[in-house]
Amino acid sequence: MTGASGFVGRHLIEHLKAEGDEVAGFGPEVDIIDADAVKRAVDSAGPDAIYHLAAATHVGESWDAPSQALRVNAEGTLNVLRAAGAAGVGRVLAVGSAEEYGIVDPASIPIDEDTPLRPVSPYAASKVAAEFLALQAFLGQGVGALRVRAFNHIGPGQSERFVVAALAARVAEAVRSGGRQIRVGSLEPVRDFTDVRDVVRAYRLVVERGAPGEVYNVCSGRGVSVKEIVDHLIDAAGGGLDAVVDPDLVRPVDLPVLVGDNSRIRSATGWEPAIPLEATLADVLAEHLPSPKGHEPGLDGG
Repeated sequence: MTGASGFVGRHLIEHLKAEGDEVAGFGPEVDIIDADAVKRAVDSAGPDAIYHLAAATHVGESWDAPSQALRVNAEGTLNVLRAAGAAGVGRVLAVGSAEEYGIVDPASIPIDEDTPLRPVSPYAASKVAAEFLALQAFLGQGVGALRVRAFNHIGPGQSERFVVAALAARVAEAVRSGGRQIRVGSLEPVRDFTDVRDVVRAYRLVVERGAPGEVYNVCSGRGVSVKEIVDHLIDAAGGGLDAVVDPDLVRPVDLPVLVGDNSRIRSATGWEPAIPLEATLADVLAEHLPSPKGHEPGLDGG
């Protein structure tokens, strides 16, 4: 597994071990854009399957460093695929993003896997490139590559660089300080949020039951606005806070609606989300609010 020390990686390792799988993971100690280092790591592990999670993941930051996003996401994926092919690895899961779809006609919502890819951000373009390198490896070299397009996933342990964790942290800080306002970006975007603990179940099932060369949306199928997330977090923290839009937190381009159709993955693997959004938000908020003495929240939300 690449990206083993990241948000999703930590949850995936826990899930794989709970399922009885042997896990070998590497994180920042292996430079994903160093082809020789990646090959050595894959050869040393000798895996039956690779979950390729390592990536530059922040959409907003990709506008400032587009070359870095392309190198990490596309070239890094190429290095993993080449190492997997040389080592005879049976299956490689390439994790893509719903951002690849770009701005979608409302008539095409919910978005299925046949929706054209129209990336808007440098991040999205880099993930399209990575995904098509995986498809090429399957078609041209017979690598057992599988692809997923993950919609927004959230949960305990996520960095505050991402919207839900950042909002929870600001709500918690306002509660601690007695403040009355929290800063927010645009409240209008609608996203499809899935608990990371459901997402990692989906990844394992795709590796186990998915068809090489195929692509699967990993999503809940439910659209929720950022405003709804903010309102729920404020209510869960006791209310009495106002959300104030900070122009510095508004992205140059933000997709209005990203809601997915998960029919294909449900049909192929039997997966469906099990954790309600409200429970996920409660776990995320609990990480940031003061905890009773002796009851610190852990990776799984306590």
